[in-house]
Amino acid sequence: MYTVSDLRKGIKIELDGVPFEVVEFEFFKPGKGQAMYKCRIKNLLTGAVTDRTFRAVDKIGQPDIEERDLVYSYPEGDHYVFMDHKTYEQVVISAEAVGDQKYFLVEELEVSVLFFNGRAIQINLPSFVEKVIAETEPGARGDTATNVLKPAKLENGYELGVPLFINAGDTVRIDTRTGKYFDRVSKG
Repeated sequence: MYTVSDLRKGIKIELDGVPFEVVEFEFFKPGKGQAMYKCRIKNLLTGAVTDRTFRAVDKIGQPDIEERDLVYSYPEGDHYVFMDHKTYEQVVISAEAVGDQKYFLVEELEVSVLFFNGRAIQINLPSFVEKVIAETEPGARGDTATNVLKPAKLENGYELGVPLFINAGDTVRIDTRTGKYFDRVSKG
């Protein structure tokens, strides 16, 4: 159990059997009465962010959370198979837990997986991944306008905006936090 004074930004807590992460934390003491702790917390199961106020005497649950480094192996139906390099155990994670991050999975990609009560609830990818552009309109030679983007598609169907000089077959680096183009790695 945590006491309210243990709360800090980034700490994971459990309220009513649901894991949360403290996103913002503020201590305030009104003129009368006891000190209060105002927190903005993120539900780790749904991603919803809410505000919650705690009194100094409140006790807060500590969740059964484990973070493991796994390596992506392959998709299997509507699940994804990962492997633990230390134990060589295969871990199957549902498409629901992977979410839209499935577009950025690459074989042998090392990811950090958050487990709550033994069930995978969140996958944290590296900040950048490299993917090959499957199709896009060819860029016009000499067209050097800055900050102009054209649509491009990856082999898995994900669409993103890329600069005019990017062509099909080029390898690009994508920011997994935003899903946007970052830079070109190599020409195809």
